[in-house]
Amino acid sequence: MPIAADDHRLDAAYTAAPGRYSDVSYRRAGRSGIPLPAISLGLWQNFGRNRSADRQREIVTHAFDRGITQFDLANNYGPPYGEAERTFGGILARDLAPYRDELFVATKAGYDMWPGPYGDGGSRKYLFRSLEQSLTRLGTDYVDVFYSHRLDTETPLEETLQALVDIVRSGKALYAGISNYPADLTAAAADYLAAQNVRLLLHQPRYSLFAREPEGALFDTLLERGIGSAVFSPLAQGLLTDKYLGGEVPEGSRAADSWYLDGSAITEDYLTRIRGIKRIADEVGLPVAGLAVAWVLRHPAVTTAIIGASRPGQIDDAIAASRVPLEDAVLEALEEFAPPAGSSL
Repeated sequence: MPIAADDHRLDAAYTAAPGRYSDVSYRRAGRSGIPLPAISLGLWQNFGRNRSADRQREIVTHAFDRGITQFDLANNYGPPYGEAERTFGGILARDLAPYRDELFVATKAGYDMWPGPYGDGGSRKYLFRSLEQSLTRLGTDYVDVFYSHRLDTETPLEETLQALVDIVRSGKALYAGISNYPADLTAAAADYLAAQNVRLLLHQPRYSLFAREPEGALFDTLLERGIGSAVFSPLAQGLLTDKYLGGEVPEGSRAADSWYLDGSAITEDYLTRIRGIKRIADEVGLPVAGLAVAWVLRHPAVTTAIIGASRPGQIDDAIAASRVPLEDAVLEALEEFAPPAGSSL
């Protein structure tokens, strides 16, 4: 059982669980030498100044105790911007420093980070300076993978990709990644990097039972090129849970607190879909969130599903779901409540 946030043991020195690699399965990231856990912990939300430091520490160390080795960050995760990296850096220094070589730490740059023309996008200046700032906040001299967080149509693609090449060659990132790139430019990026003897290790797309755009061209490209994927928002920002089955937004829920989701998403169409998914989840013996995670992981292009967590039990639930294979009949039944492959709600 997870310990309470005010438990005195949180003040004691941390020692990782001896059996931490027996809980979660690992999947090869494309045709690379890197296996990643089927579940990764994302620090997009719940790791800003608006959350308890003790709870943040408990979530991160619990994840590692369960075998989650990949921790996914970005320069502007918070709030405020940079705070998630500072938080993780503090936990790394206090608890996880002896285990740094067992961790796979990811960060990104591409969206708004600081004022002026050089604090956003895909320019060489922005990517290099953002990574330097991230390393300072994290308190480490390298990250395992550094992503171009988005395609910047105002910057030549070659400039962005050459910056990734030079970052990897500098040793400040071991691998390069991209996020939110379309299939054709993913292929172009893979070709450019390969010509420079740099592997495009991971693509990070949004993917869930309600957001199926990657199915088709993008996932086909990843499989053909041997690129892994770390998919985010597998629970559709909390919509693929049982929180909103009653048609209301509970206090403290993602739709009540998030900038990215509000009560307008709780439509009659959504309620019809989520109630249908709930019936199938009950038949399978999984919570709705667990079924959503298992559904994402069924796809051969998916290396790992990045989940957020506001309490340790959510990590346990996701790991349990990652072990559940879904039968064809279940997948066929879910199609009634999902958008067609290649589209989203």
